[in-house]
Amino acid sequence: MVDAAASGAWPAADDAWMARALALAGRGLFTTTPNPRVGCVLVRDGRVLGEGFHAVAGGLHAEAAALAAAGNDAAGATAYVTLEPCSHFGRTPPCADALVAAGVARVVAAMEDPNPKVAGRGFARLRAAGIEVSIGLRAAEALDLNIGFVSRMTRGRPWLRLKVAASLDGRTALSNRISQWITGEAARADGHHWRARSCAVLTGIGTVREDDPRLTVRALETPRQPLPVVVDSRLQLEPGAKLLDAGRALVFAAVDDPAARRALEARGAEVVLVPNASGKVDLPAMLQELGRRGINDVLVETGTRLNGSLLREGCVDELLAYVAPSVLGERALGMFDLPAMDELAQRATLRFTDVVRVGDDLRLRLQVERTPGPFPHR
Repeated sequence: MVDAAASGAWPAADDAWMARALALAGRGLFTTTPNPRVGCVLVRDGRVLGEGFHAVAGGLHAEAAALAAAGNDAAGATAYVTLEPCSHFGRTPPCADALVAAGVARVVAAMEDPNPKVAGRGFARLRAAGIEVSIGLRAAEALDLNIGFVSRMTRGRPWLRLKVAASLDGRTALSNRISQWITGEAARADGHHWRARSCAVLTGIGTVREDDPRLTVRALETPRQPLPVVVDSRLQLEPGAKLLDAGRALVFAAVDDPAARRALEARGAEVVLVPNASGKVDLPAMLQELGRRGINDVLVETGTRLNGSLLREGCVDELLAYVAPSVLGERALGMFDLPAMDELAQRATLRFTDVVRVGDDLRLRLQVERTPGPFPHR
């Protein structure tokens, strides 16, 4: 639903206050899961009466925090909020009711809440109480902030962001699989930022065997570590793997091995069997299971083979590519292990959404528009 202030020409003051609300929402970037990141600013006559953001599930929602800060001064104010105020009882009372009770005169929202329990009902409640409602200001920024939550609410699966570090010619490792380090320190630190904002970090058994990664955030402070997730069709993960040190991990397998499963469970891991017809992990079913568990965003850090499978099976939503100013040659490993293509029509197509320089490297963000294939049977 887009109101766009009737014409799309938003007043400069509205735009500035919504920018402030989005900045507040960003303070919950690492903490709000499985809830969305939301910010709210209450303004009257150009003066901030109160502001707040949703910090953690079960805590005050952004609107409630802003109203608490405003006290009795909220009557007649405009509330700038990055997501539609909720209309249902969850862990906290409905924010739409709280705004009505406070006597707010106007609500400017960036976007509608995709949660089926809300989905326009909050706006309807506000309008029924005589509150002016405008929707759509800085909607793209609000969506990007909560793309994982929106994905889970609308598709039942998390937003899957695949991270790669590559040379200018698209190579991720030498033929002997040495890859540390293709990109510079700044790019690696930036990658940890994307780990921190993700609910889970996913890798494959091949990467665990070769690199024994921890999959933890180490380059910045965060109150929450992402959940380690491993795709391991035949349950070959060793109980001594470093990613199990956190005492929690999800291991997706296709074939059960009771002894191996018990060893992993003794280290705090949970094994989930989701086989496909080929005896491998059913990757789309895995994403549905992650969505069922409240996972909004998944960051993939793995090798060329699993990268290719995820892309081919329609699981990749976004590519986060760090490109170094170097060339490794055709014998080095590429980003995706895919079957040979006979026609350009079989290629995957992506759309650039952001390109920035990070240290000496470039960070490219691209959304997948079409997955590769279909490939001929040979």
